[in-house]
Amino acid sequence: MTLIAPSILSADFSCLRSEIKKIEKGGADMVHIDVMDGHFVPNLTIGPVVVSAIRKVTDLPFDCHLMISEPEKYFHPFLDVGIQYISMHVEIKDKIEKCLDMVKNYDTKFGLAINPETPVESLNSYLDRIDFVLVMTVHPGFGGQKFMEKASLKVAKLRENGFKGLIEVDGGINEKNAVNLKKMGADILVAGHFIFSNDVEKAIRMLR
Repeated sequence: MTLIAPSILSADFSCLRSEIKKIEKGGADMVHIDVMDGHFVPNLTIGPVVVSAIRKVTDLPFDCHLMISEPEKYFHPFLDVGIQYISMHVEIKDKIEKCLDMVKNYDTKFGLAINPETPVESLNSYLDRIDFVLVMTVHPGFGGQKFMEKASLKVAKLRENGFKGLIEVDGGINEKNAVNLKKMGADILVAGHFIFSNDVEKAIRMLR
């Protein structure tokens, strides 16, 4: 079954508790949390303090996508909160080994995210050591962008190359492109604008 991970980047931050409860009631499988540092991507979002606060709101698994230049400085604060999935970007090659080592002592799945322009081959040397790949189908940093079909082809390529882990896709996902993503082998679909700008329960059902 395809897992649906609503991105709270598109939620109303003035009532984040009720927004999380809304997606929980609507059938979400996990909460996707976009962490941005204003350096790796041109935007700032939330950090470990907020994640710790919302951890008390729901028992849904947390999926933290770190779009930051120095993930190794923040891995422990996020992992200590009690999250179930954490990903950093393959583009930050010099940080991967350290982060892989840090996550070993936690019951948390480790993933590598890949930007639209980055060739899928950049993942090759890590695929046997990671739990999932997060394929970005928009440029990371802002919600509500248009889906990039060419980038989504990495899903099929990863499956063709024998990757057995989970494949997550994030960026511009709606009920139309979700169909093909699932056919190509996507396991987790991240959607923010599509879910929070529509009836939440219906939107999640349509994606699934």
